[in-house]
Amino acid sequence: MRAMSDEFSRRQWLKGALLSMSAANATVASAAGLTVATSLPDELAAALKKGCPLLVMVNLRGCPFCKIATENYLLPLQREQGIAMVQVDMRSRLLVRGFDGPPQTQDSLCRQWGIKVAPTVLFFGRHGVEVAERLVGGYLPDFYGSYLDERVRVARIALQA
Repeated sequence: MRAMSDEFSRRQWLKGALLSMSAANATVASAAGLTVATSLPDELAAALKKGCPLLVMVNLRGCPFCKIATENYLLPLQREQGIAMVQVDMRSRLLVRGFDGPPQTQDSLCRQWGIKVAPTVLFFGRHGVEVAERLVGGYLPDFYGSYLDERVRVARIALQA
């Protein structure tokens, strides 16, 4: 009986530790790069108030292309133009409220969106509608900045229509 109680206590401790690590990982991720998405409707509303689309960077922890896209293109764009951006991790179990329905894990949201490649940047306008073509992959560093700028331009025009 005592062994079962000890095993239950260890499981409870492990569960609590994993939840703490998950929250800590979200904080570290946002400190190192883009803010981790928690409520896309709220984040979109804030972006629209500023007159810009909401960019959602779908990344994969440890992905070198994601790191390059974030550090060299997305964060500078955010600083220079004030574009609203958040990140979602393809394999994260953290919860995020999507545009339609209750909170779900970030990985299930990525599956719902049909995302298979990291990095992928999505451009959202009113009502959570994509307003520019997705920017899929990060393997063309010579052109990535141009592709990103063009999609942001198209997204801004769509918001004005």
